[in-house]
Amino acid sequence: MDFRFRDRETADKIVKELKEMKLNITLMHVCGTHQAALVEYGLDALFKECGVNIRQGPGCPVCVTTPLEIEEGIELARKGKTVATFGDMAKAPGTRGSLLDAKMEGCDVHVIYSIDDAVKLAVANPQKEVVFMAVGFETTAPSTAVTLLSNPPENFSILNCHRYVPPALKAVIEMGEIRVHGLIEPGHVSTILGTKTYEFLSRDYHVPQVIAGFEPLDLLMGVYLLARQIKEGRAEVENEYGRLVKPEGNPKALKILDEVFEHGDVEWRGFPVIKDSAMILKKKFEKYDARKKFESDLKEVHSRKFECPKGCKCGEVLRGLLDPKDCALFGTVCTPQTPIGPCMVTFEGGCNIEYRYNAKKR
Repeated sequence: MDFRFRDRETADKIVKELKEMKLNITLMHVCGTHQAALVEYGLDALFKECGVNIRQGPGCPVCVTTPLEIEEGIELARKGKTVATFGDMAKAPGTRGSLLDAKMEGCDVHVIYSIDDAVKLAVANPQKEVVFMAVGFETTAPSTAVTLLSNPPENFSILNCHRYVPPALKAVIEMGEIRVHGLIEPGHVSTILGTKTYEFLSRDYHVPQVIAGFEPLDLLMGVYLLARQIKEGRAEVENEYGRLVKPEGNPKALKILDEVFEHGDVEWRGFPVIKDSAMILKKKFEKYDARKKFESDLKEVHSRKFECPKGCKCGEVLRGLLDPKDCALFGTVCTPQTPIGPCMVTFEGGCNIEYRYNAKKR
């Protein structure tokens, strides 16, 4: 099996030490890129041989976006607004199709590569209302914040779906549906947050944590550090990804986030309302809030309750309760070409990752 380790000798040594620990532990990561590395390189199977079961958590921005939020975007497009968002978000199914389906109906939907593209659309089309569907965690939210601080045109607004990661980690632990012995924290998000943000989880819940990079050796070392903490009865935040993640994170990005957003409560797909996990626009930026700007257009949508598609187990996958292949729809009616839920849509989704790397082996 090819794990593509740059340092095979070190990798073999770590695996040997993990096996000698006689482990029986469950870890959770919250990053689609970590899941992709685990499956692509066969690390998930290797870790199970070492007594380590790694569950995926709510680390995919498109996946945790709720049916209501997707329906809001579709409704704005159908009410004549120009809606711009990233490709994976445009493909995510709501209960009445996706934004791409709305585009095929004749709605003005644009797949873009950055929020700057949406602003350019607004500048080039002053007669149109341009709405950017903004998704993502602390990694992508600073670009949204910078844009709003730069006084974009009056015909530009955002459908804000940004979320904070640490409150979701707290929710996973407090819900207690799965016994998590340690957390592999996301590398990308942690470049913004730093290490200190996670300390309350170790202090208050005695959960060992390691911030890990995305190379196979990063994950091996991250799991080894967690296993060592567990064996020694320690619970702290260790930083395996020190080449990019600093204790203080990115102060400039954090300052920008604090200027534009404040904490609020919001549902995540598969979860109840998670307290303090929503990035809510501060009052001085409300003129860019599409939900307030187009409140009358969204009134009917907000009066309805939208459920996840029947049979879809994305919620259970995001809470670490199920593997994608445990869903009866996986690989049959639900494929990347015909996705039923968002976990099959995006390259960061667990179902899409499992299908890409393992479906042909089944």
